[in-house]
Amino acid sequence: MQWDDLVMDMAFKADLIVNNKVIIEIKSVEKLHPQNYKQLLTYLRLTGKRLGLLINFNEALIKDGIKRIVNDL
Repeated sequence: MQWDDLVMDMAFKADLIVNNKVIIEIKSVEKLHPQNYKQLLTYLRLTGKRLGLLINFNEALIKDGIKRIVNDL
């Protein structure tokens, strides 16, 4: 499946999909909230993907802003 073949509801738009396997949702907020995690999990469920990364660029160290989310299907 190529990027052009991926169809998502118009209300949802993933920031980045890598190798058609990992969905990356990018934020720049003071603090990640539960709805940020739920948003990414919804994208994973809609697309049937298993792995997502929620990245908050508003951290002093980028490694502190990366959260791994797994869809257990």
